[in-house]
Amino acid sequence: MTDQPVDQMSFEDAMKELEAVVAKLERGEVPLDESIKLYERGAALKARCEKKLKEAEEKVAAITLDASGQPAGLTPIDPQ
Repeated sequence: MTDQPVDQMSFEDAMKELEAVVAKLERGEVPLDESIKLYERGAALKARCEKKLKEAEEKVAAITLDASGQPAGLTPIDPQ
């Protein structure tokens, strides 16, 4: 587990750390207090991954294609 703030992590880094957290929790070899901290960190990492995936989906959805199917530009994303 790193000390890097979750909100500054890339998708890949957050996913890698989330996998490590889950593996540690599944082994059940950590004390209760540490398990709670790991669970909280895991929840934050999961939320970060979901946010980054949604951002990527929105970017892909915004790509417009020309008549031949080639990328032609971007459609503005509606802010919600």
